[in-house]
Amino acid sequence: MKKDLHPKYHPVVFVDMTTGTRFATRSTTTSDKTEEIDGVEHYVISAGITSDSHPFFTGQKQFVDTEGRIDKFQKRFGAVRRVSKPKLG
Repeated sequence: MKKDLHPKYHPVVFVDMTTGTRFATRSTTTSDKTEEIDGVEHYVISAGITSDSHPFFTGQKQFVDTEGRIDKFQKRFGAVRRVSKPKLG
């Protein structure tokens, strides 16, 4: 096996910027900030969206399609008319 083929994994803690929830894991990313958890130095990485704050996982904001797809299409492109094909000959 080749040396230095695989990236180095470090203990990291991802912090959700919205909720403050922390996820301790391992990753190849590093940062300047560190935090000690259970005697182990973890790099602290701020994350804008995690499973704790994402609307898909929380179910708080669900997109409801009140208009049908055809109605939306007609509303956007209904006024556009096709140009007739030129007559050959």
